[in-house]
Amino acid sequence: MIKRSIQKNIEADMFKGKAILLFGGRQTGKTTLVNQLLKKRQSETLFLNGDEPDIPSLLNNISSTGIKNIVGDKKIIFIDEAQRIHNIGITIKLVVDNFPDIQVIATGSSSLELANHSNEPLTGRKYVHHLFPLSFGEMRDEYGLIEEKRNLPHRLIFGCYPEIVVSKSNPERLLRLLADSFLYKDLLMFEEIKKPLLLSKILRALALQLGSEVSLSEVAQLAGSNKNTVEKYIDLLEKVFVLFSVPALSRNVRNEIKKGRKIYFYDNGIRNAVIGNFQLPVSRTDMGALWENYIISERKKLLSAETTDTAIYFWRTTQQQEIDFIEERNGTLHAVECKWNPGRTVRFPVTFTKAYPDHSLTTVTPENYEGFIQ
Repeated sequence: MIKRSIQKNIEADMFKGKAILLFGGRQTGKTTLVNQLLKKRQSETLFLNGDEPDIPSLLNNISSTGIKNIVGDKKIIFIDEAQRIHNIGITIKLVVDNFPDIQVIATGSSSLELANHSNEPLTGRKYVHHLFPLSFGEMRDEYGLIEEKRNLPHRLIFGCYPEIVVSKSNPERLLRLLADSFLYKDLLMFEEIKKPLLLSKILRALALQLGSEVSLSEVAQLAGSNKNTVEKYIDLLEKVFVLFSVPALSRNVRNEIKKGRKIYFYDNGIRNAVIGNFQLPVSRTDMGALWENYIISERKKLLSAETTDTAIYFWRTTQQQEIDFIEERNGTLHAVECKWNPGRTVRFPVTFTKAYPDHSLTTVTPENYEGFIQ
């Protein structure tokens, strides 16, 4: 098993009187991580799987007495696929409130239902963690820096899902299966998604706009839909950890884009599976967008694992001046340009540097990227 960087964060939160919720996309390794975490405590752990047919009915509308009868003398309750269980938040709340010495760990492949069913009942009673595809730092620790840097072309095309990294055989087929799992197993279980073909068209249109400010009108036109439907589907795709949004920074300059956003994929491999293109970097015309997606998604993993209070943005003006990525920490802006071709000179817009004098400027290329994402 490749050790996950958030394991230490989860361990630090255990037995502090709160439930631990672990969210993440399918096949990111949530169950494997928790099992590794509890490896030496199996005798004191009650394992419950929401995919098993009798578990949802067992835990739904259960009383504290019923919980005590099920748990017995166990000290840990591990609820896997907790989003399958109706009113799971109320059940977890009963455990937290009535049995403070028992640690609840619940995992979910989407934040959609688990969050909806747990947010209100578990206010002030939970620690939330997110598990993403494997990060550069995790794979560096496993394989070494030199080997992982050699794997960069493979990561840019096939991504970093654990099964893809570990198996190293037929990644195209595995990625198509993963993409179908995202599209049809998680999303189609919700009533809002009634047209799988439309979902596929919207996702493909978004994939083709990678690295650019998203035009909802253009996506709607390509998918044969409308802006409101596209907006709803993007929201759902974010909640099942396929996509994430980066908003525009707008504070000081009159002609800054104010309501724009960029859409990125959590994993390059899934993005390439959506458009059906697994060509190697030397044969592609979209390497600039793939490089930007890889760097920003890796940076997002790093910031999440470090639990850093950092806001992320992009910046653009109506005159097409642009900066790929901006982080704000402690009131300071850190501007980043992602350049696949390191030979090109990068000039940051004077409009930005004058409007935001308290800033730093960084260019991330294949020659120096490891320092930015590990």
